[in-house]
Amino acid sequence: MVGLFKQKNPANIFLLLVFGVLIKLPMFSQPHITERGTGDGILFRALLDYLHQHKSMGPVIYPILAFTLLYIQAIILSRFIAQHRMMNRPTYLPGMAYLLITSLFQEWNYFTAPLLVNTFLLFVLSALFRIYNQPEARGTIFNIGLALGLASFFYFPAITFIGWILLALMVMRPFRLNEWVLCLLGVTAPFYFYAVYLFIVGGLNWDNLLPPLTVHLPSLKQSAWMAGSVFLLTVPFLIGSYYVQDNLRKMLIQVRKGWSLVLLYLLVAILVPFVNNSDSFANWVMAAVPFAAFHGCTYLYSGFRIVPILFFWATVAFIIGFQYWGPGW
Repeated sequence: MVGLFKQKNPANIFLLLVFGVLIKLPMFSQPHITERGTGDGILFRALLDYLHQHKSMGPVIYPILAFTLLYIQAIILSRFIAQHRMMNRPTYLPGMAYLLITSLFQEWNYFTAPLLVNTFLLFVLSALFRIYNQPEARGTIFNIGLALGLASFFYFPAITFIGWILLALMVMRPFRLNEWVLCLLGVTAPFYFYAVYLFIVGGLNWDNLLPPLTVHLPSLKQSAWMAGSVFLLTVPFLIGSYYVQDNLRKMLIQVRKGWSLVLLYLLVAILVPFVNNSDSFANWVMAAVPFAAFHGCTYLYSGFRIVPILFFWATVAFIIGFQYWGPGW
């Protein structure tokens, strides 16, 4: 399976779909109905209200939406890494890794606001990569801020990714105050139009415009299954990080900066769930994208062919055990 996804073959798009359906089959047989979360934005709450009121497809609509997002994000991630030559050959390994590691935690397969926000963050990541040495990047920088502002209307704690974007601007471009201001204007633009709407309908106040942000430690239930998931998530990441570091000298400067963006992305994504957290792993799904990028390097660069094969089948076996003999989905 690892060898198949190493190839840049258009048929792998279909193979990735089949692989995703098989590895996530219980999400369809035992559909999870999404309820409102503490950090859900107004647009995601409106979407949930619409789905709850129109039940023509039944509960299965939620796993269908979740899987569609996961599959599309896996394709986007693979194409982004191939397009910008972040690996020494184009492969579908990052997409395979994304579908695999999102199966390690059942909450990462639910239709949630953080999962939806991943699509916006992938767009932002791609746009940040493009602004390197781009003479006229003001339009792209505004769109980056606008995408983050819209994402916060689906999951409000995503607004904290503004720190990642500003750090990324420092990494990718010389400091220009007008570009930073333009990015912040893009972030605030959706809030401006929402404030106008609230003013017209008579509901303008700070609580409606800007929901409160709280930071506290989540209370997560510990188990051997959770420890196994964390182990299979972190060990391939550490191995992939080593291979990225080992290959940096062979990479273009733009690619080196790109991997710095992915690492910063991961650090922020790990911290965001502490904001308005819901005491579950659902919010940590935003870290799955950068994790999958490093996992893809583990499967591609390993000098011992048996290592990626062992990690792949050990992860698959663990996921199947978790689904059918463990806590289940």
